[in-house]
Amino acid sequence: MKKALIICAAGMSSSLMAKKTTTFLQDKGHEIEIDAINASAGANTIQKDEFDLYLISPQTRMYFDNLKKVADQYNKPIMAIPPQAYVPIPMGIEKLANLVIENI
Repeated sequence: MKKALIICAAGMSSSLMAKKTTTFLQDKGHEIEIDAINASAGANTIQKDEFDLYLISPQTRMYFDNLKKVADQYNKPIMAIPPQAYVPIPMGIEKLANLVIENI
């Protein structure tokens, strides 16, 4: 199973997005699981090298450059989530799912 991680400010909205997007992906037959953590744990979690893709939430975009340096050390893809893919409605969930599928 492939694993993606959303790195968010506090981890609350990202947990909701992770759960809904995981359900959406698995209902479509994709073996992908998404989890979420807060930004303060981001670099340490990337260093553990447990995920296949790292996603930065819109509200934590200011940490992207620092987190990208760490992800690059482990040859892991990292990307910023566009705001329209970070809305817990069907359209936003589908956009986030497609982003994950395309980059994992």
